[in-house]
Amino acid sequence: MAVVHPIRQPRPEPVAIQAHAFDNLQYIRSAMERAGSFTAVPGVGGIALGCTALAVAVLARRMWNADSWLAAWLGEAVLACLIGVAAAARKSHKVGMPLLSGPGRKFLLGFAPPLLAGALLTLVLFRAGLTAALPGVWLLLYGTGVLCGGAASVKVVPVMGICFMAIGAVALFAPAAWGNSLLAAGFGGLHILFGILIKVKYGG
Repeated sequence: MAVVHPIRQPRPEPVAIQAHAFDNLQYIRSAMERAGSFTAVPGVGGIALGCTALAVAVLARRMWNADSWLAAWLGEAVLACLIGVAAAARKSHKVGMPLLSGPGRKFLLGFAPPLLAGALLTLVLFRAGLTAALPGVWLLLYGTGVLCGGAASVKVVPVMGICFMAIGAVALFAPAAWGNSLLAAGFGGLHILFGILIKVKYGG
């Protein structure tokens, strides 16, 4: 008996339209994350940073020993990192964007190198007995990091970086006795001021 073969081969099952839509949405979301702004800069976290910096400035003012003064401000730096990371993670979770999304990575790549340079210069300047130069170096490099990282964030963040750099420049040429007050003005006052602005305008 002859075998009958179909004239047309059976068509493969069509891919469900939901699968195409899901892939497209993933692509669009990924593109938006890469092109968007890092909006997880925390306003409340900035206010908290400013308050702890003001407290440390009051404490450090009473320390005449350079080792104790440096230890107080380095302790504040560690505390500030913990507060900043926790507040940024909380805000990023709230807005539904991973902390290390495209803009988040760009912010970190711009922000971290000046801080690492500041850590190395702190060691070198302290060993050389140039403690009076530290407030200016810290403020200037922190402002540089905020400015560079802020290029991937909302507009107010780079402005904050410029303000830090300006106070840092003043601190580099000001009398050594002004150093602690300028640290309070920068890490305390500017963080509180811009933290309030970010909180009011961008939330968190």
